[in-house]
Amino acid sequence: MSPPYATVIGLEVHVQLATQSKLFCRCSTRFGAEPNTQTCPVCIGMPGALPVMNRRAYELALKTAVALNCRIPPLTKWDRKQYYYPDLPKGYQISQYDLPMSSDGYLEISDPKDRFPPKRIGIIRAHLEEDAGKSIHDEAAGKADSEIDLNRAGTPLLEIVSEPDLRSSAEAKAFLQELRLLLTYIGVSDCNMQEGSLRVDANVNLHIETDGRQVATPIVEIKNLNSFRAVERALDYEAQRQYRQWQQTGQKLGDAPKQTRGWDDAAGLTRGQRSKEESSDYRYFPDPDLAPVTTTPEQVAAARASLGELPAALRSRLISELGLSAYDADVLVNQGRPLVDYYLAVADQCGDAKAACNWVTQDVLRAMKDGGLSIESFPLSAPRLAGLISAIRRGDLPGPRSREAFEVMLASSRDVESAIAELGIEKVDESALVELCRELLAANPRIVADIEAGKMQALGALIGQAKKRNPNVDPNRVREICLELAKGGG
Repeated sequence: MSPPYATVIGLEVHVQLATQSKLFCRCSTRFGAEPNTQTCPVCIGMPGALPVMNRRAYELALKTAVALNCRIPPLTKWDRKQYYYPDLPKGYQISQYDLPMSSDGYLEISDPKDRFPPKRIGIIRAHLEEDAGKSIHDEAAGKADSEIDLNRAGTPLLEIVSEPDLRSSAEAKAFLQELRLLLTYIGVSDCNMQEGSLRVDANVNLHIETDGRQVATPIVEIKNLNSFRAVERALDYEAQRQYRQWQQTGQKLGDAPKQTRGWDDAAGLTRGQRSKEESSDYRYFPDPDLAPVTTTPEQVAAARASLGELPAALRSRLISELGLSAYDADVLVNQGRPLVDYYLAVADQCGDAKAACNWVTQDVLRAMKDGGLSIESFPLSAPRLAGLISAIRRGDLPGPRSREAFEVMLASSRDVESAIAELGIEKVDESALVELCRELLAANPRIVADIEAGKMQALGALIGQAKKRNPNVDPNRVREICLELAKGGG
């Protein structure tokens, strides 16, 4: 049953751009270095140090903005966002406020499981800013000390802010998955949530119909969301919490302020942290040390030309040109472009797009997972997998023994002919197979009687006997011949 309210969700996604150096200095952005070893006077805010914009960071941000169908203004500028945290050494963050480098875009999402119809999610803005440092709270040792690591301070971030167009946790998760896929396809970020390359804050409130009018609960921003699953769980919990609170307060909202809450994944709930800041609290003003940035139509066109085929277009092509289902196309595209290219090569060379999809999404992905391999290091080339599928289609390799051949080819990087020879697989003549089935039926009158009585499971015993007599027989063909002969009295 649908809940008695509409959930309204907007997301703020911070993406670390794949640059070698920080946004306004030459310090490295490499993850995992010893604390406070990747800093300089600029990124730790020493007096007199002046920032210089990283051109590569701007190019990656522009590429993302174009991929998100954003409007790119001819001029953008930098602003100082004032707030005081221990991990923000300057006391302000260089960001963008009233003239962001892109705005008014969208991302289309869909669900192969049909939990919601395809829809377009608006992008309010995507702007550049520098990251803060990292606070490390040592509560496990019992001292509850807090330490500061400034290695991350100054790392280039692209903040992507969605319109409040999402109406469920499933839609929010789908948006994040599609966004991450897009960003990795165009190569602007690795989107590794464990390393902080992609971080999410969610804004959620409820629209409730009551007494013939619609009321809205105060917006809550949820932080500490470390996985897409956590986003889904946190949004579901928070929607239920807000509705319970609305009921408990006599269905009166009063003047409750916006709130920031943190997600406790272990406890499965959100906890209040503070009232939510408004833009006026940050006292934005233009950064006097950085010049505005101009963007020409030629730069926008170059960014668009560099995108390549985006995930949505690739899915559409797999469905329309190769006849794959929406689910199969989604599975392939979600694995990344290198695996899609591998699949396309297999499908092209074997001439059977569906069979190629089955082998790639099942056997190849399983072998990659078991061996900890990428598709680039996968030992079985696309032409050889295509050769295996072609051998099955020609009847040279029985389907039931194809996995054996696959394992031999995988272990030794040999072609299908060598694998067939090693396994001693021989093509069974159709007339010989019919004769074998006649012999089995003659030797098993009770099974024949069961088949005639409609007990089709009795065919399993005949198939087992046939495989003992000749391991190369095709069980499906044995079933067909035995059934035909038994019913025809032959």
